[in-house]
Amino acid sequence: MATPSPVLNRRRLLAAAAACGLAPSLSRAQNAPLFPASTAVLERGIADRRYPGAVGAFGLGAAEPVFVSRGTLAFDSTDLVGPDTLWRAFSMTKPVVGMAVMILIDEGKLTLDQPVADLIPAFAKMRVLTDPETMASRPAERPITVRHLLTHTGGIGSIGALPNAMPPKMVDAFRAANLSARPTPPDPAGPDLAQFAERLATLPLLTEPGTRWNYSLSIDLLGRVIEVASGEAFDTFLDRRLFKPLGMSSTGFTVPQSQAARLAANYQRKDDKMTLIDPGATSAYLKPPAYPSGGGGLVSSARDYDRFLTMIANRGTFAGRQIMSARAVDLGTSNLLPKGVVFQDMMSGGGEIGFGAAGSVVLTGPNAGQYGWGGAAGTIAYANPRTRMRLAGYINVIGDYTLFTDLPPAALKDFGVAAAKL
Repeated sequence: MATPSPVLNRRRLLAAAAACGLAPSLSRAQNAPLFPASTAVLERGIADRRYPGAVGAFGLGAAEPVFVSRGTLAFDSTDLVGPDTLWRAFSMTKPVVGMAVMILIDEGKLTLDQPVADLIPAFAKMRVLTDPETMASRPAERPITVRHLLTHTGGIGSIGALPNAMPPKMVDAFRAANLSARPTPPDPAGPDLAQFAERLATLPLLTEPGTRWNYSLSIDLLGRVIEVASGEAFDTFLDRRLFKPLGMSSTGFTVPQSQAARLAANYQRKDDKMTLIDPGATSAYLKPPAYPSGGGGLVSSARDYDRFLTMIANRGTFAGRQIMSARAVDLGTSNLLPKGVVFQDMMSGGGEIGFGAAGSVVLTGPNAGQYGWGGAAGTIAYANPRTRMRLAGYINVIGDYTLFTDLPPAALKDFGVAAAKL
């Protein structure tokens, strides 16, 4: 598929800006290069050898995105990245799952405050950890609900989750149960989401449900909730209700061998050292995982994920089709945190922040209305139904989160949207 021309994109962005009431500020920059501040962010990281390549995607309203592509698939490659490069989305998978849950809530197949035990009986008698040394626990005082899973307030843990790291013995228990974002096959205990849910239910909770935000495997558990509520496999539901209607043909939990040349290399930065951990040509993503991870298992392209963001920014509509209801989008992009629970995030850009359907929600300030999340390998994506603006940035370096803080303000500057207009 050919990349839309910058000139055409500029015209469509200006038309979209007019519809959003932002035309004056955008029109002042119509003769300037598109997205110079955002481009500078991406180029600076490449010049500093923080990552070999990066792609930015920016859009307003229903207009096609503007893509900014710089660098290569790997440090030792001459193949350039572009809108159709495949990236490990990691936790950018979560908002996709959140919106899938919103569809089921909208259709009456789930309710927001429904106990998870209604769908997975193993969660009926959960216990809360009281002593991390002895692993002693007490009965939970309240049930885990769908709301709790969506907002990471169910008390469930996750290996390596920050800022609320688990006690060492809980980490050992998670590893023994093969409970990770991308579990290693073969798994003799049962490589499916049903078995994953059953094993997760045997472990104590870190906190009482509904009392604290704690990054967790709760979105992975929602994959099983979706299966039970919809009556079909989790990945099948995502494909039928979101990926196919949106034309996201490059998005999935496994990369076909024929498409391996499009997959960016994955690196890890630790103590200022860069290590190649998953080359594209021999990637672990070329083989199916033990089960599809709703918390971090998707691979996608900038072009594909922008379609998902466009749908959110336009309150459920994409290319003239209503993919999900405006009511469902509005609910998913609102603050769903239980009363009294607070959430802080370095990606908010200032202002009060809450948590919606598996993604953060900016409530006040210059980015009010912004919904989305980032990934462990440095990817970031947001859509704003209020301003109809969307932005995303793609690299694949675990431990490099510069796009989280640097790209959103650069994009706002490029769009020409002053804080007062938001």
